[in-house]
Amino acid sequence: MGVLFLEKETAALEALLLVAKEPLGIAKLAELIQLKNEDIVELLQVLARRYVEPDSGFTLIELPDGYKLGTKPELSGYIEALYHQPGQSLSNAACEVLSMVAYKQPVTRGEIDFLRGVQSDRALSTLVERGLVEAKGRKETPGRPVLFGTTDAFLVHFALKSLEELPALESLSEPSPFGTD
Repeated sequence: MGVLFLEKETAALEALLLVAKEPLGIAKLAELIQLKNEDIVELLQVLARRYVEPDSGFTLIELPDGYKLGTKPELSGYIEALYHQPGQSLSNAACEVLSMVAYKQPVTRGEIDFLRGVQSDRALSTLVERGLVEAKGRKETPGRPVLFGTTDAFLVHFALKSLEELPALESLSEPSPFGTD
């Protein structure tokens, strides 16, 4: 079945992707809309092409376990203006801890503290509360400390399909003003 005459189903797909709390996989979308998996794939391609246009504020986000609808990153200023409230942004410490978790995961609080040289309890708690970081298990060492890693919400927030899309650490380091050895 071609997707040419599936306007209602395309609208349903778009609505489901917008309201779902979790990413939705192709099989689940096919079940909900009562279409074949290959039709859902075609409809997702239709939506992706639609969202590339400059008059659309949405983007289709592909995640390891499905799809979600998000807003275009270049429009974040407008959304921040709507939701800007004191204390909503992450502190420098929380951003530092989040980057450590993203690049070193799974990682314990003690390992983060060692790397930062200061305690990270508060920053880590903030990240867990915001759903960007979660416990992923326990390390098989004395005391069995909790191992932390990023969540799907982290991927959605930064519009990443997977952690492999994070920039290479080498590309993030600034050149020394004193030159190299």
